[in-house]
Amino acid sequence: MVTYTHLKLNEDVNALAGHYTPQKEVRLPYNGREVLYIINDAVVDSSCCGITDFNAALVPGYIIKWQSEKNSDGLFVSMVEPVADKAAKNSIRKKIREAENVTQVEFW
Repeated sequence: MVTYTHLKLNEDVNALAGHYTPQKEVRLPYNGREVLYIINDAVVDSSCCGITDFNAALVPGYIIKWQSEKNSDGLFVSMVEPVADKAAKNSIRKKIREAENVTQVEFW
């Protein structure tokens, strides 16, 4: 298990080559469990390759404990289990792409 810190939605987060903005968190039912994924709007504007804007999904994993505590910044923290099985990843990726307009789906 690992911890996932829930970021504030619709607030930019600076990254190495630009920034991303978490748009929404989704609890996706999957084989009797729930998978957490976050839809982000990413902007790459600090690299040598020009400006790129795209939507992506980040999948921390299966929810073990939902928002069970808060960190020192007052943000909720959940416990998740990363998705390890390749077939499960492919199936989850397909479900997310069917539900969301994203160009990529990344797993922890």
